[in-house]
Amino acid sequence: MARAAEEVGFDSLWLGDHLLYRGDGRAERGPWEVFTSLAALAAVTERIHLGPLVACTAFHPPGLIAKMAASIDEISEGRFVLGLGAGWNRTEFDAFGLPYDRRVERFGEAYTIIEGLLSGRRVSHAGRHWSADDAVLLPPSMRPSGRAPIMVGSNGERVLRMTLPSADAWNTWFTDFGNRPERFADLTERVTRLAADVGRDPGTVDRSACVLVVVDRSADERPIEPDVPPIEGTTAQIAAALLELADAGADEIIIVASPIDERSIRRLGEVVASIRG
Repeated sequence: MARAAEEVGFDSLWLGDHLLYRGDGRAERGPWEVFTSLAALAAVTERIHLGPLVACTAFHPPGLIAKMAASIDEISEGRFVLGLGAGWNRTEFDAFGLPYDRRVERFGEAYTIIEGLLSGRRVSHAGRHWSADDAVLLPPSMRPSGRAPIMVGSNGERVLRMTLPSADAWNTWFTDFGNRPERFADLTERVTRLAADVGRDPGTVDRSACVLVVVDRSADERPIEPDVPPIEGTTAQIAAALLELADAGADEIIIVASPIDERSIRRLGEVVASIRG
């Protein structure tokens, strides 16, 4: 599927970072570990950017997250984007013995360490939850900019205030804006306000939107929520809907395809080609 996405013209490919789903009325399930999988995909692709959507900072010590990110960035020759979030699915936290309390506070400490290490700084941090003592990433990044881009996946004000001073991009999931461009515009305006509040030029923060696109209703994998209508239809109809989202402020659109298979990817490649003309 990764090779197909690259072949048909997609710019990026994203994998979720989860350990276990259960108790939602569907079969118990879980994906492969995200950093291991992304390293494998980095080795078998050539052009497409890769990243976790988004890596949960509670699943690994922050210094190791930075180390894994830097390693995959090297394997991919500078095609890695580190998406970060605080996590939300308590089931997997409890099942794997991970603390769920004070998630934002834990995230803030982890982000400080991760961003500092990826930026090439020596990091010492004595926090309540995470610590580092003169940590440094070696070998240094091969990127001229110094580090892989960081994308924060959150709409929480506390998390955004922590990350907007330095994060390269902000991302939101389709249920957070109802899969509707006008509601995405409201969220991106909020990001603009918060960026300005923390002294960041809002124009330097990329806006990334996940959008649900149903390719085949007969093979649909995701329950359709009435208040979150998916994008579907002809190539022209899907392309027009994505362009509306771009007009609403999305610098990047991450398609959550349903079903997620090679056939959907190749079908959506027609949409990509039509947009690019």
